[in-house]
Parts: sequence; structure tokens; C-alpha cells
Amino acid sequence: MLPAIGIPDAAALASPNLAAAGNTPAWSAAGGTGAGSAPFSDLLMDAAGQVDQLENQAQAAVAGLMTGSGVDVHQAMIATQKADMAFELALAVRNKAVQAYQQVIGMQF
Repeated sequence: MLPAIGIPDAAALASPNLAAAGNTPAWSAAGGTGAGSAPFSDLLMDAAGQVDQLENQAQAAVAGLMTGSGVDVHQAMIATQKADMAFELALAVRNKAVQAYQQVIGMQF
């Protein structure tokens, strides 16, 4: 039997040193099929919340850059790229879910 493999979320992919910062990646806790694993809807809601959080961080970094409040250009660019990558990942997951739904609907029983 193969072990279950969890899918990392965008924040875990964007920051490879999460474990060193004291945070545990979401994919390490959600990767099993035991009694402690979260429902799929909770995982999707958590991922959407993380995308929103990265977007808010990017907006704050750009606003700080424009007002001159100590945010460097590279920090603002990194924050916007993280938010963009997280959104692209969420969009790809949504597209695959819609495609799978359409295939199931198209099946004849």
C-alpha cells in the first residue's frame, strides 16, 4: 500500500522555510486518510483564505511602496508574484474541478 501524498498549498510552496519559522505546512497535516483528516470543503476554504491573505499582503506592500513607508521594490514584487502564483494555482484547481464535474454530469447510467 502506498502512503497518501498531500498536495501543498500555495503558501507552503512559496516559502520553503516554513518549518524553520515555526509553522507547519498545511499539506503535512492534511495528507492522510485517517480519522484526523479534514473534509475536502474545509481544505478548499482554507486554500481560498490563504489566497486572499496573500492578495492582501501584496496590496499592503504596494501601498507601502507608493507611500514611501519603508517597503522596498523587491519586497513588493515578491509579494505580488506570490499572490499571482497562488491565484493561478487556485484558478487551475477550479478549472479541473469544473472539468471533472462536467465529465460526471455527461456520464450515462
